[in-house]
Amino acid sequence: MKKILFLLLITAMVMTGCSSTEEVKEPVKIGLLPIEDSLPLYIAEAENLFAKNNVDVELVAFNSARERDMALQSGDIDGEVADVLAAALLEKSGIDVSIISLTLGATPGEGRFALLTSPNSGLRSPEQLKNVTVGISENTIIEYVLDQLLQLHGIPIEDVNKEAIPRIPERLQLLLSDKIDAALLPDPLASLAEAKGAHVILDDTKVAENISQVVLLFSKETIAKNEEAIARILAAYNDAVQMFNTNPNKYQELFIEKARVPKDIQDTYRPPVFSQAQVPRKADIDRLLQWMQDKELIGQELTYEQLVDDRFVKD
Repeated sequence: MKKILFLLLITAMVMTGCSSTEEVKEPVKIGLLPIEDSLPLYIAEAENLFAKNNVDVELVAFNSARERDMALQSGDIDGEVADVLAAALLEKSGIDVSIISLTLGATPGEGRFALLTSPNSGLRSPEQLKNVTVGISENTIIEYVLDQLLQLHGIPIEDVNKEAIPRIPERLQLLLSDKIDAALLPDPLASLAEAKGAHVILDDTKVAENISQVVLLFSKETIAKNEEAIARILAAYNDAVQMFNTNPNKYQELFIEKARVPKDIQDTYRPPVFSQAQVPRKADIDRLLQWMQDKELIGQELTYEQLVDDRFVKD
């Protein structure tokens, strides 16, 4: 009897020792805003595609880009869906990140920004934009898209008066109430403004150049520690895109909820097109980085190769 008790004690000690040294993998946390760009990740969550690809992922919702980026800086999240400008600013602030894939913007038709004029302004064409006041958020992807659209249509940037209105809902209301001449808005709010009488003057899905991209990025530290997990996340992402492309109507309610599609256009507004995981083109990133350098938002040392990690989508 004593021998049996002794063996049980030794077994318990061995098991306790193993459990104390066993590494417990934390889920990979990805920060998301309530925008349409994140839909494939929410589909992956809803369809258990992360689990099917043997990776533990937690999607963390934020109400503002600032809150999302602060969470990445503090280590509360491991990655995020963001625009390229935000990725470059994180790098400048000392937070080493890598873009591993686009989520929107593989082609000009993916994701929409539009310059709209107010319902009663009488402005209907790009040629009428001289001395017009355009509501934007300064030093953001919004201002970048505006500048690119103006240049592509041969309109000198200095001919337009930019007014800083950082909050998009406020910018929308000022436009619809004719308090400003024009505003640069992303979808779905651009579509809402159009439905309420605003006039689309410029549209970045209608130009040859690919202006705006949204990306999935992770801290370089996370990638170094979880390379296999990152690869599995992209596999789940691609599975979600395939499921969406096969039956987009199935995910309309999920899209309305997660992208916070305004009630007035829920019956007509549809999700954008999504492509399989791929890194952004060098020319598109270089153009944005040059714009940021010209505005002294970043130095000249930041390059495409420093910002983009293509190892996960080379095949």
